Amino acid sequence: MTLDYTSPEYWNGMIKMSLSRFFILRVLYTQPMHGYEIARTVAEVTRGCCTPTEGTIYPVLREFEECGCVTASTQVVNGRERKIYTLTDKGRKAFEVAVEAWQEVTRYILQAVEVRQEEGA
Repeated sequence: MTLDYTSPEYWNGMIKMSLSRFFILRVLYTQPMHGYEIARTVAEVTRGCCTPTEGTIYPVLREFEECGCVTASTQVVNGRERKIYTLTDKGRKAFEVAVEAWQEVTRYILQAVEVRQEEGA
């Protein structure tokens, strides 16, 4: 399979995959949530730009749990047993570092766009 680097779908997919991790941390920064609630809140916060699926969100949450960024506990929510994810201090630090990294990348992207505009592309 050959990748099409000129395809908007390729770049949107790559960007949104990275943003999903960022926004999962972001929504957990405000309060503990279960998986479906995380996905729904990420979609709301990003106005639909980033809508992680179950296939995306649970592997990321497991990864965050393994590295100590989140803890998981089982609670009964609306009569159903749910796994509730809570950001740890390490997870809060990870989110703060991620914010700084995304801000830096955003500056470089904006500079690249300015150069492109100045060159008349």
